[in-house]
Amino acid sequence: MPASRRSLRGLDWFAFFVADVQTGFGPFVSVYLTAQKWTQVDIGLILSVAGVVSLIGQIPGGVLLDAARSERLVAATAVGLISASAIAYAAWPIFPIVFTAAALHAAASCLLGPAIAAMSLGLVGQSAIGERLGRNARFASIGAGLSAAIMGACGYFFETRSVFLVTAALLIPTWIALSFIAPREIDPEQAHGSPPQQQVDRPARGTLRSLLSRPLLVFGCSILLFHLANAAMLPLMGSVLTTRSSDWATILIAACMVGPQIVVALCSPWAGRQAQRWGRRPILLIGLAALPLRGLLFATVTDPYLLVLAQLLDGVTATVFSVMVPLTVADLTRGTGHFNLTQGLVGTMMGIGASLSPTLAGYITDTAGSSTAFLGLAVIAFVGLMVVALFMPETRPHEQKPPCHGKKSP
Repeated sequence: MPASRRSLRGLDWFAFFVADVQTGFGPFVSVYLTAQKWTQVDIGLILSVAGVVSLIGQIPGGVLLDAARSERLVAATAVGLISASAIAYAAWPIFPIVFTAAALHAAASCLLGPAIAAMSLGLVGQSAIGERLGRNARFASIGAGLSAAIMGACGYFFETRSVFLVTAALLIPTWIALSFIAPREIDPEQAHGSPPQQQVDRPARGTLRSLLSRPLLVFGCSILLFHLANAAMLPLMGSVLTTRSSDWATILIAACMVGPQIVVALCSPWAGRQAQRWGRRPILLIGLAALPLRGLLFATVTDPYLLVLAQLLDGVTATVFSVMVPLTVADLTRGTGHFNLTQGLVGTMMGIGASLSPTLAGYITDTAGSSTAFLGLAVIAFVGLMVVALFMPETRPHEQKPPCHGKKSP
């Protein structure tokens, strides 16, 4: 059954409100716990447990989604758990409760993002998944930007605790948006990467060994290198801005966060459409190429306002990766029935790179300076670009290629 406009609109707004809900667990956690007189050691432990659970929960989350017959139910449960975590933060800011809430939020987040991608694939299928992922990224970017402003205002005019109360209250509109997605329109086999249910009586599933193909290994390696180079770049640049322009550092850093979100909101659907027309590799190479260029500019430019402009390149990479990661995974797992498991594998590679990046950048900065650190991160990003350029094949299915209108050969 083709997806109705009601279901597609429901998915738009579900992605929007999910981004709202997740925004409350960003930098506001550290601000809130600091206001509650927590030590930096305890705050670091909470952030660390969330990072560890996010890392080790990716693959089990994918396995659970592939086994589930209703991605919609999984998504609703994950949102409920995240809202419960927000209430726990607001009501009982003591270490055992917050520790449990942080782990619960991280575990639910391992399900939520892949569940949105799986519902998208189940609704529109392989032929339209690129543009659909672009729309998801657009609504998520708008939601994250608006909610950051609203929650920041709530924390300023009321108290920091109100951020988590707003996060919990967002459960209602998020569930309402999800209810507009008709469950009968989500093909359960297609959502797992198998052929549509109506095409075969018993969809075949590939073996786990068959998933570890050369393209997937190359893609995973490039993803790890990308996040190894990318995760520390904005925090390191924030430290540089604070040193060079302490009076305006907060505003400049806010601009660095909002600017890329605007780029993502404007360009994500375009990236999805062009990935269907041009293929995956050209779009992926554009996103990867923006990162070493950004690192090079951060290493050589000294004007704080030009650094903010250079940060707009992060919007290019975010646009590409928000669309291309699930899209490429969908290509590589087509017909296997393990779309969500493979999302978990790739998510684990992301987590490994992102967790090592701050330590690596901090070590280089302490020993050789921030400019050298930026250059080192740019080199890592360039290696990731070369891995894709030299070894990554085109993954777009043959039937999705635009028709050739040239003259037929005799």
